[in-house]
Amino acid sequence: MALPDLQLRSLVETDLLAYKALRDRMLADFPASFTSDAETERSRDLASYRSRLSGGAAGGTLFTVVALDRRAGGRLVGALTAEREARQKVQHTAHLVGMMVAPDCQGRGIGRALLSETVARLRTEPGISLVTLSVTADNLPAVRVYERCGFERYGCLRGAIRLPDGRELDKALMSLRLT
Repeated sequence: MALPDLQLRSLVETDLLAYKALRDRMLADFPASFTSDAETERSRDLASYRSRLSGGAAGGTLFTVVALDRRAGGRLVGALTAEREARQKVQHTAHLVGMMVAPDCQGRGIGRALLSETVARLRTEPGISLVTLSVTADNLPAVRVYERCGFERYGCLRGAIRLPDGRELDKALMSLRLT
């Protein structure tokens, strides 16, 4: 999926400040959409995000795809990370984590472009045949993006997220077979 005003590429070291800023904003503005909490993550130092680079987290991170808005001088407006299971019996499985698109850029197809690019890259990764993710079950726009890209629900984790106000939210568990 090509969007002319968008550049998709791998996260690099010089992106980390913009990545952290976007992530901190998303966690603060959309607490129901993420498992991580804004307060804890805001205090993380920039260096800790190096684990999102290709080969980060002791090789568990395969890559992070970022979306740069050419209309805004190449501003980082979205990201999606693919991680690989380390244990031998499940090394054929990749997990998608941290999907985010800046609020002022939502509705332009950026999430779908990130997801399509990530799945295309995973198809070229040796040994990867299964991709999984979890998404807040009542986040219907996000669920629809995943479904349009071929992901299917295989379960629901009830009460997976407990917000500070006491509300509990379910996570839809989704997967995509690559082979």
